[in-house]
Amino acid sequence: MSELNRKKSYRVIEEGVIEKTSHGKAVIRIRKSAACATCGSRDTCEVVSDKEMLIEVANDLQAKLGDHVEISMPSSSLLKLSLLVYFLPVVALVVGACLGAAWAQSFHVQTTLASIFGGGFAMAIVFCVLKWLDRVIRPKGEYQPRITRILYSAGHRPNSYL
Repeated sequence: MSELNRKKSYRVIEEGVIEKTSHGKAVIRIRKSAACATCGSRDTCEVVSDKEMLIEVANDLQAKLGDHVEISMPSSSLLKLSLLVYFLPVVALVVGACLGAAWAQSFHVQTTLASIFGGGFAMAIVFCVLKWLDRVIRPKGEYQPRITRILYSAGHRPNSYL
């Protein structure tokens, strides 16, 4: 396959330690990074400190307690989720405020009040849609981080990680 035809797969990659395993899931302690702010799974994370957090992921590789693992998710998924979570509510706020101001004259209401109500109402609708999308998309797992490899088992740290 030629280099031009080969599809590049960029991934957001983090490393962590398995803290707990049960029922095909693993809880992993990872160090927070800049990518955490835009991660679609941030609501499944438990912040332990300013620099560490716990995240629950599918344990497809059967990693064990104490194993050091690599988790990743496609950067395209991260970008899509970021646009949905950050950009869409802002657009809804602006559009709702503009529509509220336009309708203010029809309903003989103060323009500022109608803009605030319109923007708030539009954002509420978008948040409800995002919550619904979360329930629909989450079971598919396509936007969830995955354990991509076990770096080393508990107690067997290779020299390259010293």
